[in-house]
Amino acid sequence: MNFKNVLFNSIFFTAVIFTSTTQAQDKLLYKDASQPLDIRVHDLVSRLTLQEKAGLLGYQSVAVPRLGIPAYNWWNEALHGVARAGDATIFPQAIGMSATFNPELLKQVATVISTEARAKYNLAIAQDRHIQYMGLTFWTPNINIFRDPRWGRGQETYGEDPFLTARMGTAFVKGMQGDDRKYLKVSATAKHFAVHSGPEALRDSFNAVVDEKDLRETYLYAFHALVTDGKVESVMAAYNSINGVPNSINKMLLTDILRKEWGFTGHVVTDCGALDDVFQTHKALPGAVEAAAAAIKAGINLDCSTVLQDDVIAAINKNLITEKEVDQRLFELLRTEFKLGFYDDPNSISYHSYGVDSVHNAAHIALARKVAQQGMVLLKNDKNILPLKKSDCSSGIMVVGPNAATIDPLIANYSGVSDRIVNFVEGITGAVGPGTRVEYDLGCNYTDTTHFGGIWAASNSSVTVAVMGLSPVLEGEAGDAFLSNNGGDKKDLSLPASEIAYMKALRADVKTPIIAVITTGSDVDIDAIAPYADAIIMAWYPGEQGGNALADILFGNVSPSGHLPVTFYKSISNVPAYTDYNMKGHTYRYYNGPVQYPFGFGLSYTTFNYELADGLKKSYKTADTLSASIKIHNTGAVDGDEVLQAYIEYPAFDRMPYKELKFFKRVSIAKGDMKNADVHIPVKELQKWDMVTHKWKVYSGKYKLIVGSNSQDEKIIMDFEVK
Repeated sequence: MNFKNVLFNSIFFTAVIFTSTTQAQDKLLYKDASQPLDIRVHDLVSRLTLQEKAGLLGYQSVAVPRLGIPAYNWWNEALHGVARAGDATIFPQAIGMSATFNPELLKQVATVISTEARAKYNLAIAQDRHIQYMGLTFWTPNINIFRDPRWGRGQETYGEDPFLTARMGTAFVKGMQGDDRKYLKVSATAKHFAVHSGPEALRDSFNAVVDEKDLRETYLYAFHALVTDGKVESVMAAYNSINGVPNSINKMLLTDILRKEWGFTGHVVTDCGALDDVFQTHKALPGAVEAAAAAIKAGINLDCSTVLQDDVIAAINKNLITEKEVDQRLFELLRTEFKLGFYDDPNSISYHSYGVDSVHNAAHIALARKVAQQGMVLLKNDKNILPLKKSDCSSGIMVVGPNAATIDPLIANYSGVSDRIVNFVEGITGAVGPGTRVEYDLGCNYTDTTHFGGIWAASNSSVTVAVMGLSPVLEGEAGDAFLSNNGGDKKDLSLPASEIAYMKALRADVKTPIIAVITTGSDVDIDAIAPYADAIIMAWYPGEQGGNALADILFGNVSPSGHLPVTFYKSISNVPAYTDYNMKGHTYRYYNGPVQYPFGFGLSYTTFNYELADGLKKSYKTADTLSASIKIHNTGAVDGDEVLQAYIEYPAFDRMPYKELKFFKRVSIAKGDMKNADVHIPVKELQKWDMVTHKWKVYSGKYKLIVGSNSQDEKIIMDFEVK
């Protein structure tokens, strides 16, 4: 028996003694907020019958009226705003928020989301509504690595880089869970654990084959950060298998690594229907009873289906598991409810005061606009055509394109709803006011390559803004992206052929500037339309304020400062097979072929010059920290934000990345000014997994620290050695 089991049994025995005493005094220990948390939880577990315990193990948790336990639905979403629960602030899709390279801003976003979540929960409970999507346990963020641009759900992630994903994900979790010493604001969930990034159509049966090195260095890196640094309360096990073992019954993953090695103390939930997949699609076990037992033994606490609720008692009766093992899983689950304050006086919880005025207010809307501004990426700006001067639009502005005036390309998937969404046509119209002529035409749809609109009107305008790209019905989760021709994924990087044909037709007839605005959640073939546009802005799926944010950038109210969190490849033929989970050839870390735009790329309306103020030492030891100071000068004519990025180039050992992001910092600099950016990288952060010892190791040798504004930019290079 290991130490944790000994400790559990000791605490449980103590709890029984306490329970006996309190029962004699007719006092419910688990309702006494002055008692230690673990004692309270064990007291509640000890009072439950086996049938009641089973009823609490599913996401539609069954009420236990005799103990004052209400029904509770654990399933809630908040990927970029409280989702599927009525009016809420809709922020840019996760990939667009990651393009800000601004963890502090993302923490502000998550703080707003959790505030709105608490308010909506308070309003629901006041009406005795215990329904789905109105609770406090949120299944977000998605921190899977966007290793292949074909994955439809890549838009839900923070991109292809483990370090960026870890930084952004940790900030999000901290904003969601709050800083109260006793109570969680809400419970966040790191998903999908692990090695999960498509194919969508095969996700319920797919077996990801990956070795220990890629598993540790790429696929588990961000999860480890969210557990150890972010203190995330929940982890969701993915649908797929890893090397033949379904994630939801993977003891090595859920217990040996997550709990024993990383010290995770929260609860683990299955993805929805994943336990059914264990015996129905993976064919790993004979049936539901065996799956229920294997899940309990592996470390699953909560089932997003009904397998545990229906079959855990049968598993005990067949001696596949014991009731004590179920008690352990239930203890870890109910502990989250206690941390959320479910069993305490609501008036003792600071978040209980949140109400209607805490949802979708002016400050939250302003933040959504700011995030959209910082996330949009300027990819092309020939002859500095942008920003536009309103005075140069005397003949009017033509706004065209299938995504110019519709909601889906703004709000993406897993979103809330809003009565204050500002589309691109509305944003531009509002920015120029009633004295400027603005005209709109759909222009084309996603399929027709011959019938177009708005071209004659565009030829009579001072400038044309063409808004096109993809939408969540073309890429996304299996089933939701119902117009996808590949089960939610993309077959290639192409924009719809109709949009490419339309851009050609526009360029043939329109001699005035054409600004292309692309909505998407992934890498797409920009080269196909680049010859026909004077400027190109990657807008992602920018949320409810996307229209205003675009107008702010078009007319120079803010300088664009977003940077790509994914590589834009030259061709899909340069990328390995979609089902290949080896990292070789994937992402900028292991791919050095031709690209359209490198990871981290983004233009500005101003220019920045880097100067080394204080360089590195010549050599370091594992316990040291790399420290350098960079002077960044804004040498242009407008204020702007620069995103300094610092990459490590490793010694020439087998399977080292070509280079790897290990530091970044967003810096706001007024025109003509200079600011210092201090770079700090712990040497331990350079460790790699040793396949011989099966441990982390910092390799001795010669390294480089490369500082610039994207992964291929080398403004400053510093050599150093690790001994």
